[in-house]
Amino acid sequence: MIKTHLIGCSGLLLLTIAFIVYTDRIKHHPLKNRAQTEIISVSEPKEEEVKVSEARTKAPSFANEKIPLHDKKVAYRMYRVNKTNNVEPEERTKLHKRAKKFFPIVEPILVKYGIPKDFKYIPLVESGFERHTSSYRGASGYWQFMPGTARTYGLTVNRSVDERADIRKSTVAACLYFQELYKEFKNWTLVAAAYNYGETKLWNQIVRQKHRNYYNLKLNRETATYVYKLVSMKELIEKASDKHYNNLKSPRLANTGDLPGIKTRFVNPRFTNNSFAGFSTF
Repeated sequence: MIKTHLIGCSGLLLLTIAFIVYTDRIKHHPLKNRAQTEIISVSEPKEEEVKVSEARTKAPSFANEKIPLHDKKVAYRMYRVNKTNNVEPEERTKLHKRAKKFFPIVEPILVKYGIPKDFKYIPLVESGFERHTSSYRGASGYWQFMPGTARTYGLTVNRSVDERADIRKSTVAACLYFQELYKEFKNWTLVAAAYNYGETKLWNQIVRQKHRNYYNLKLNRETATYVYKLVSMKELIEKASDKHYNNLKSPRLANTGDLPGIKTRFVNPRFTNNSFAGFSTF
């Protein structure tokens, strides 16, 4: 009887010890520790991550082609361009006035030649619709044509006459150029990129990289962000009340108000006069 009782007690003691050992192992198991670490490491998303997420939900487009914001890199670049290319309220008002004045002239011409209406934002980004805006490279006028390209598409450019400063004639020339580019690239986003970069250079990159998706092509900084800038300008004009633009300060737009004898203005070494071309610097 006593022997049986001792055996029973021994069995109970062994079960107790086994339970304690099992519990201790579970407590110090690496998977459990990692899970706890992962849970502890979860925190509130950063402000930039929230902004990028918001940018994705807006789904902007250019020339009826959706910006692929499901791609994190594209969404982040769109956010960065929006943030960088913000302008002060006074300058934004001027942009709206220019758009209100020139869009009714430009849009019907674009439609007549079968060009998407979103291409009206190109001169707003390139020159701010300033007729005498010019670059050190020789580009000038509303659409920033180089002299040779302007002559190729029917504009007179000489010492006495420069039709790049004629909004109607230069817009027709731009449309003819866009038509030629579309015949080559069959894609309006690539047309806009080629307008900025040059069709030969863009084709070389497409052949070298073996794909023709603008958002995945590795291009120079100016061209790689060019379509984003057009979309950003479109958003600024069409959604002027968006708090996103009211709350952002641009580190890329230089302010010379603190310098003696110089008024606050855009500063862009690419251009020789005071214009909204500073918007296109990134």
